[in-house]
Amino acid sequence: MVEPLDARAAQSRTGGPSFTLRNRLTRVMWQVCWLVLCRWTPPPLHGWRALVLRLFGASLGRGCRVHASVRIWLPSALTLGDNALIGPGARIYNQGPVTIGDDSVISQGAFLCASTHDLSDPDFQLQLRPITLGRRCWVAAEAFVGPGVTMGDGSALAARGALFEDADNWTVYRGNPATAIKLRALRVGAG
Repeated sequence: MVEPLDARAAQSRTGGPSFTLRNRLTRVMWQVCWLVLCRWTPPPLHGWRALVLRLFGASLGRGCRVHASVRIWLPSALTLGDNALIGPGARIYNQGPVTIGDDSVISQGAFLCASTHDLSDPDFQLQLRPITLGRRCWVAAEAFVGPGVTMGDGSALAARGALFEDADNWTVYRGNPATAIKLRALRVGAG
């Protein structure tokens, strides 16, 4: 689970740290373990990488595939549904929780960012804004999903798109900022 912001530190020191020392040490240990145990592994070793993610608190469904070149900020703030896929080079900047539903795909180089800063706060403090992707979502290559976004079931974000608002079910988005372009329909017999 994500540790809450260290509000006492932020209040007592102008612009204080957003996370506790324990949180920061956990992330250092996580990054070292991923580098040593997973970063070099060949693509078929998804089960091994899933085991390491689970050891650091990630909640993973059956059949998840996470590539070795993926960068995950904090596994305990990550939930993947059954058969979810995070492709090569994707970045999951999950200071806040990120939930990716069953059969959803995060393509190569995509970036999910679950935090932002309060522009009106003179100390520019961090705000955690969870990201939720429903079932059968697709975030295409090098696309960006911003803080607090919910993608409804079956929604898709085209390559290099930037989504800052919630996405409706079974709708395709593209552009920066992303706009809806059409409804998404699966072929008959496609599950």
